[in-house]
Amino acid sequence: MDMNVVITGAGSGLGASLAKKYSDLGCHVCLLGRTQTKLIRTAETLTNNHSIYEVDVSSKQDVAKVMHLIKEEVGAIDVLINNAGVGSFDLTENLNEESIHQMIDINLKGTIFCTQEVLDDMKKRNQGYIVNIISLSGKRGKATESVYSASKFGVRGFTESLALELEPTAVRIFGAYMGNMKTELWGGASTEETFMEPDDVADIIMGNIKPRKNILVEEVVIKNDKNKY
Repeated sequence: MDMNVVITGAGSGLGASLAKKYSDLGCHVCLLGRTQTKLIRTAETLTNNHSIYEVDVSSKQDVAKVMHLIKEEVGAIDVLINNAGVGSFDLTENLNEESIHQMIDINLKGTIFCTQEVLDDMKKRNQGYIVNIISLSGKRGKATESVYSASKFGVRGFTESLALELEPTAVRIFGAYMGNMKTELWGGASTEETFMEPDDVADIIMGNIKPRKNILVEEVVIKNDKNKY
């Protein structure tokens, strides 16, 4: 498969799983994240050509610089997976200002900034896929996830609105809404037996990116079979 795939938050969890699976298919995978050591760890699992780019997705200037560099060094971006995200979980009154800014800036603004940088080129080529990793917290609120859910509801609104903008084109976007996975986001809970495996979720997401005649996938909802979240 001859594609250039850009994945944010590629240093661990779902991002790392997607990177390995796309690499196994022969894609050139661009690993984006804030921590180089994590990106290198992911890169060591890849079987094909790849690139590593440190980036703060909450900085529009930083995102623009890195995306421009990718286009120069690798070529046109065929698939963008907005996977970078952070979460702070507590009662609303206990959330500090820094954690609130982080969730809005990385989860919502980061998705918007990265998407903005690929749209013009994808529209000109009339092809490309944008996948926004949203979580079920973008479908319904949950106690101790008020601001996290707010950021994810924002990504949901952005995704649904952009899908309408892209209707006249062959560029596709969809949102992936999944329950709890075994990732660093949940800290010590990552060993919870009922949580989903990132590899399984990655398979489902990738299966819905494949082009199919007369089929348009706008969203994918992946629930744990023993827990509504």
